[in-house]
Amino acid sequence: MTAEIEAAVTAAGLQPLSSQVASSFQSYLELLLKWNARLNLTAIRDPEEILHRHFIECIFAAQQLPENIHTLLDFGSGGGFPGIPIALCRPEIQVTLGESQAKKATFLRESLRTLGVSNATVHNGRIEDLEQTFDAVALRAVDKMLEACRIAVRNIGSGGYFALFITENTSHALTAEFHQFSWQEPLRLPASSQRLLMLGQLIDVPRGTKQILA
Repeated sequence: MTAEIEAAVTAAGLQPLSSQVASSFQSYLELLLKWNARLNLTAIRDPEEILHRHFIECIFAAQQLPENIHTLLDFGSGGGFPGIPIALCRPEIQVTLGESQAKKATFLRESLRTLGVSNATVHNGRIEDLEQTFDAVALRAVDKMLEACRIAVRNIGSGGYFALFITENTSHALTAEFHQFSWQEPLRLPASSQRLLMLGQLIDVPRGTKQILA
């Protein structure tokens, strides 16, 4: 499967993965398939679909994140998307996988241990209870995206980034709601007609003025 992963990365026009990282993705896929039967980590069961829908989209995002990001929160990590792929592709980023469900958090910890990922940890609890701020917060396939963003914005540090996996029909509402961000042009995810990656940077507010948070 490693060859298939490398071929899919090339076909999507992404930067090649090292053989070690490609091998880690193969091991990650095996873990997902093993645990998915009882935890429902993803509705996608086919390995090829997992590769193209989950892995390729997250690898694309990892390669698009600005170089000045050193810490990232994966809000509602679930099966580890996009946090684990980002941790594998960008070892200089310290990733926190936020997951409130204990069983899924157990899967995430086992994945990090098995894959030997040293630049990621798991926060098993409500994000509202996490007081730390990050250089970036990523959200993908979370329920009630707008409400989740309103919570997550509090965890973005000065000049930090939102990385949102969304559909085209929700992009305008989100950019209008979070006007304190400077939004880049949406990036279409590989092999998708509707799914987008949106990157927005929190605008630094001059001292003495009030920042309005959504």
